[in-house]
Amino acid sequence: MTLPEPIPDRAPRASPDPVWSKGFTPRIGLALGGGAARGWAHIGAIRVLEEAGIRPDVVTGTSIGAVIGAAAIAGKLDPLEDFARSLTRRNVMGLIDPVFGSGGLIGGRRLVKLLKRDLGDVRIEDLDRAFLCVSTELGTGHEIWLRSGALVPALRASFALPGVFQPVQIGGRWLVDGALVNPVPVSACRALGARVVIAVNLHSDIFGRGTTVVHAMPPGPVDALPEAAEAARAAAAAADGDPGLFQSLRERLRLQFFGDDEAQLPGLMGVMMESYNIMQDRLTRSRMAGDPPDYAIGPRLGDVGLFDFHRAAEAIEYGAEATRRGLDDIFHLIETLR
Repeated sequence: MTLPEPIPDRAPRASPDPVWSKGFTPRIGLALGGGAARGWAHIGAIRVLEEAGIRPDVVTGTSIGAVIGAAAIAGKLDPLEDFARSLTRRNVMGLIDPVFGSGGLIGGRRLVKLLKRDLGDVRIEDLDRAFLCVSTELGTGHEIWLRSGALVPALRASFALPGVFQPVQIGGRWLVDGALVNPVPVSACRALGARVVIAVNLHSDIFGRGTTVVHAMPPGPVDALPEAAEAARAAAAAADGDPGLFQSLRERLRLQFFGDDEAQLPGLMGVMMESYNIMQDRLTRSRMAGDPPDYAIGPRLGDVGLFDFHRAAEAIEYGAEATRRGLDDIFHLIETLR
């Protein structure tokens, strides 16, 4: 009796050969969500997908997801990653150009200059893959899909966080951050013809968020009001002989924008961004429940703050780690639809 030859072991899924080179492959879309500094995780996710031979045909992005998606398609992910890894607390502050009385606290001109340095005057329709970034129209609340025209202004509109960045006028519309209406643009991927949609959701690590808590006021004086905390901090500085009462305008602006960790005072930026994050988290859950991706990558970013742009190395690794965990499932999904 002749025994059958043993079936050879299945080749690793993460083949160096692109999956689309092995015959018909469904059109793959990548939806990159918003999330401020947590968005550096998108770099790690894209790196792992590309190393595994998965090159999306369609890329859509909201806010920082739009910036990183555009850089990847334009072949500029390397300089963007180098820039992200070079950031420190100090030079993050240097990127802020305060403006007053114009619809936002930050003009964004320095960031636009950096984007133009790497992306130049490229137009969306000239990119070698389908790309779309999401923005929101002020006044109507319409979800605006930017599919043509100059790339950098479109990206600037997509990350124009209301109250923080000045809105951008494009085609007669005043536009702000797209995460107000579509934080993870899965629907845009499908509209551009993607058969398989992979989404990177930066708000999946939210254990304990969004619950209802019945809070009783404790007895005794309330000493956590901002005025009391500020007075206590100033008094302590004066008692120590610290010239804190006579801080420079620059230091006062820093406290106003970013708060005081020692006194546990939240700054204006922290309050606005964290409030925006709560809203975005709720909206993301609702949108993804109604229009779920075929696979969602969820980096564990709960300990990375929205303004922690100096922690790019950690966020990138979180994105890479989450994507590696999902590679087998992603390959199985693609192979099922081939």
